Formats: sequence, structure tokens, C-alpha cells
Amino acid sequence: MFKDNPLLAQLKQDIRESLPTAEGTIKATAKGYGFLEVDRKTSHFIAPPFMKKVMHGDKVSAVIRSENDKTQAEPDKLIQQAVTRFVATLGSRNGKWFVTPENHNINININAKADLQVPTKLVEGDWVLAELKRHPLNGDNSFYAHIIHKIAAKDDPYAAWQCTLARHNLPVVEPELPEQLAVIDEGLAREDLTKLRMFTIDGESTRDMDDALAIETTESGWRLTVAIADPTAYIEAGSTLDLAARDRAFTVYLPARNVSMIPSRLSEELCSLVANEDRPAVVATLEITKDGTLTGEPKLCLATVRSHYKLAYDKVSDWLEKTGDWQPEDGELETQLQALHAMTQARVNWRNEHAITFPDRPDYRFELNQDASVKAVHAEHRRIANSMIEESMIVANIAVSTWLRNHSDKAVYNVHLGFEDEQLDAAVALISEHGGEASAESLKSLSGFCQLRRWLNTLETGYLDSRLRKFQSFSEVQVEPGQHYGMGLDCYGTWTSPIRKYGDMINHRLIKAILRKESQLPQPTADDAEHLTERRKRNRFAERDLSDFLYAQYLQQALAEKQEFSAEIFDINRGGMRARLVANGAMVFIPAPTLHADKKQVKVNADEGVILVEGDVKHRLADVVTVRLSEIKALNRSLVAEII
Repeated sequence: MFKDNPLLAQLKQDIRESLPTAEGTIKATAKGYGFLEVDRKTSHFIAPPFMKKVMHGDKVSAVIRSENDKTQAEPDKLIQQAVTRFVATLGSRNGKWFVTPENHNINININAKADLQVPTKLVEGDWVLAELKRHPLNGDNSFYAHIIHKIAAKDDPYAAWQCTLARHNLPVVEPELPEQLAVIDEGLAREDLTKLRMFTIDGESTRDMDDALAIETTESGWRLTVAIADPTAYIEAGSTLDLAARDRAFTVYLPARNVSMIPSRLSEELCSLVANEDRPAVVATLEITKDGTLTGEPKLCLATVRSHYKLAYDKVSDWLEKTGDWQPEDGELETQLQALHAMTQARVNWRNEHAITFPDRPDYRFELNQDASVKAVHAEHRRIANSMIEESMIVANIAVSTWLRNHSDKAVYNVHLGFEDEQLDAAVALISEHGGEASAESLKSLSGFCQLRRWLNTLETGYLDSRLRKFQSFSEVQVEPGQHYGMGLDCYGTWTSPIRKYGDMINHRLIKAILRKESQLPQPTADDAEHLTERRKRNRFAERDLSDFLYAQYLQQALAEKQEFSAEIFDINRGGMRARLVANGAMVFIPAPTLHADKKQVKVNADEGVILVEGDVKHRLADVVTVRLSEIKALNRSLVAEII
């Protein structure tokens, strides 16, 4: 008799409107229920029926009901939708499509229709990109999506690569190559430097070689010539290809597969400084004294260069370390390599004294089988030949970015401003607590920051360093010159990787405009800087996502065999700690309750970066512990470990 009773409906509405409300973010769980996270200390339970109206990450307003000191949220209004486009697997029911988001926190099937940008055959199980068109809190009864395009077939061994790129809205193929490619007349004569005996040092399989060097010893030190590949010699500003490169901003480097910023015909052939081929280049000649000091302004020019030797990092390192069979093919190359080695040592000493250096950490490289499964993960430690190229590029970037600052109001720079202003007092107190000397004023100066970093490098452990890093700002791309505290430099920008970084292409064009003595220089904008920063972040997330997927696959055997690993703790939070496996670089989570049979005996102090067991400090940031895997969660690609 009460069905569809308007008075009852009005009464329910009046009661609902009298209840308190709260705004927060939806946090879903695998068990169907969820929470409304209002702030770090306040959350409200959401029952499964109400979770069907929201998605993980949605920002909503909810009605809050209280009973027996417990609260329950009923999502009522959508403030900000968390998901618009998403990667999903395709399913069908009664002849109609539905999609299942790959995000393990979105545990629902969403009815969908095919609205393909490129017509193609769809098969159940395929990976697709979908766009959410309907949300229950917008007055609709249910979620509804459109299938935008097919990402990969269900049996594609490289589906994870394609899905990763789609998830982060990154290109899956290189830009199209124009029909006609020729060197542009840029109004500057190119010097003929093809007789200069330049060389490249790269990985054995590297094809996109963007730097070649020549060095001679002088009475005061060394004269270093750095030739950099010149893609702007082929790519006209504002052209279709230039706009495509700008949009991409960087080459995407994923394990075993890259997506080039510019066509590989340019990056690996016409612009790459391959041995015994003439190539257009932007060239800087630098003067460096015996103590490693960079002196004077660089001499910059456009040139045609030729690399006379293609060398590999490991072979050059072996030779310098007097191991292996490789030898320089002639005396001139041998002399140059010895000079470059000596200059590198001088530059490292100079940076240790006047700037900042960090302990070397290995890079990790995935080796794949033909079916795209992981065969091995190799830790590649930085050797002397790697340092020789690295120091050459750093000194070239310092010289040219300072030159750009002196000749133009704007260019593309990397800027890092040290500690966040609001964290200065906390940083000073922490440093003092550990026997250091600092003030807010000293930490805001480049010299004071460098002094702190050099002192941190003398400490026995990285514990204090790890805690202080949480107080520091992130590096940013800016068009105004600024200091780079992270490197201890007054000015730093890059121009040495233009075939893989669009910011370096911008700086190349600016160098050319200055050399032409143009009255109105092309000026990069704040929008350019913001775009480069955002794209760099997106690329890093993609690389991390795919690496997590590959680690979860690769370490299954280690889980089964209960293999032990050394791991360095790099984060401690209220749930436990995260550590990086030294052998292969994988990140693992160690839950705090597993650290003692009685979990009440475990206390986490995330602010101080320690975990106490039975009242004593048991683990700290930067500690190295021995662990073994206890679980691999394939859905969210996480590795859970326990301490042995």
C-alpha cells in the first residue's frame, strides 16, 4: 500500500537532506566495498550496493549516516570523474559488448558499443581503449562506454607494451616520414670538420648516435670538441613533422621497444653520427684547464662532421682497465682516449669540489625471449667509458646553457630549487639532530646546499639523505634560467640529445638564430615548458608500469623457489616499507604486520623513517635487508616480500 507513495518518498527525501554530507575521494577494494577518503585521518565505509554507482578515484559528495559510532557514506553527487578513457578487455553477453577495465580497483563490467575510430574486427578477449559516456551519479541508471579503438589482440605477445602506451596516452608508432627530406638552407655556412678525427662511444647495438667527440691536450689542459646531431637541419619549424615531434616531446624508451620522437630514418640514419659518413651537426669547442675548470665561452658553429671511429662502452672500459682483447685501431685514437680519460677524472674532481656528484647506481636492462617473456634482467653498472661520455655531455651542456643565458632572454633549462620553502625549518632541525650545521638561509643558497650534499656523502649510511629528500622540490623544465641545486650548478640546460628530446631541438634553433644575429630571437614559452614537464612525467610512469608488469612475470620462479635477495629500503609508510632488490631493480612491499608474530609489537614511524619492533628501532630508510618474495599480485603488478 506504500508503493509509489509520494508522501513517503518526500519523507525519505526530507530525512536524507537533513543528514550531514562530506566530500572525498572513492577508494575501492577487491571485495566490493569501499571507502570515502575525506582526508588523511577521516574515511567512511561504503557498502557494495553503493559502490556500483562510483569508480575508484571519483571525487564525490556523499550523505553520511551514523550508527553505533560507525559511519557509512552513500555517494550522492559527482564532483570530479576519475575515469574518462581507459584500457579494458572486451567481452560479450547476449550478442552485446561489455568492457572490463584493466584497473584492478574498478571491479565492474560496463556495457559498451563499438564506436571505432579505425574500423577493425573485434574479438572477445581483445584489448581496447574505451571512453566512459555515462555515469550513475549524473542521473543515469548505470555506467556506459564507447569502444574507441582496438589496442591489441588477446594473443599478442606485446599486448602489455601497447596497453601501457594507450594507458598513458602515448604514441605507439613513430611519426610519418615526409616524402621529401633534404637539408634546409638555414642562412649559415657550415664549416667542414670532416678531417677532424672524431669518434663515438655508445652501446654495441645503439643506432641513434647523437654525439661525437674529438679532444686534444693543450698547455693549459684540454680542448674538447663536441658535435651533436642536427635534426633541425631537416625539420623546419612549424612543419607537420615538427609539430608531431613537439607533441611527443621525447622518445619513449620501454624495455626492448622504443617509440622514436622523430622518424627512425632521421634518428638512426640521416642524423645519426654513424661512422665514416658525413653528417650535419651543431658543434661546440670547449677549453678545460688541468684542474677541470671550464674557461671562457664555447665556440659554437654549424658544421659537417664525420665520425671516424665507432666505439663501444665496454670495449673502451676494458682497454682502460687493461683487460679484454680490444685495442684502439691507431695511435691517434689511443691518444684521444687517454686524453678524454684524464679530462674526465679532472672534471669529476672539479664537480666533487665545486658542484655535486652522486654515488653511481646501476641501470637495469630486460632481456626478452622471442615470445616477449623475460629471459633475464641485467644490472649494468656505470664504467669508466660511460663516465667519459657523461662528463663530456655535462660540461658541454653547462657551457652552452650558460652561453644561451648570456645571449637570449629565454631558452629551455632544467631547474631544481632545492628544499621547499615550507620544509626549510624541518630540514634544519633534522640536520642539526644528526650533528650537521645548516640554517634556512644557507639551505636556500646554492653554495650552502652543495656543502650539505658533500657532508651527506661522507656519512656511513644514506638514512639522513633519504629523509631529507622528502623535503626537496622536484626538478622542472623552465624557459627562464635558474639554478640546478640537484647538480650544484648555477645554470643547466641540455642541447646534446635533439633526436630524442624536443627541448634540445628548441635550443638548437635558438643557437642558430643567435649565430645568425637575428634581432628577434625565437622564444620558448611557459606552455612549452609545461608540456615538456608533463610529457617527461608521463613517459616515466609508462616505463615504470611496464617494468612492474615484467618483474611480476619474471620473478614467478623466484617466488616458487623461495629465492633470497638483498634489498635497500627506500620508503617507509604506515602500511610497511618499500625496498628495491639490488640484483635486478624490482620494487617490493614489505607489510609491517609481517615483521613480528604479534603485530601489536610493530610500530611504524613514517615521519622519522623507522619501524620499531618490541620498542626498538629495527629498520630504517636506506638499510639493506635480506628478503624473499611471499606473493606476486598479478592484477596490480605488485611484489610482496618478507624479511628473512
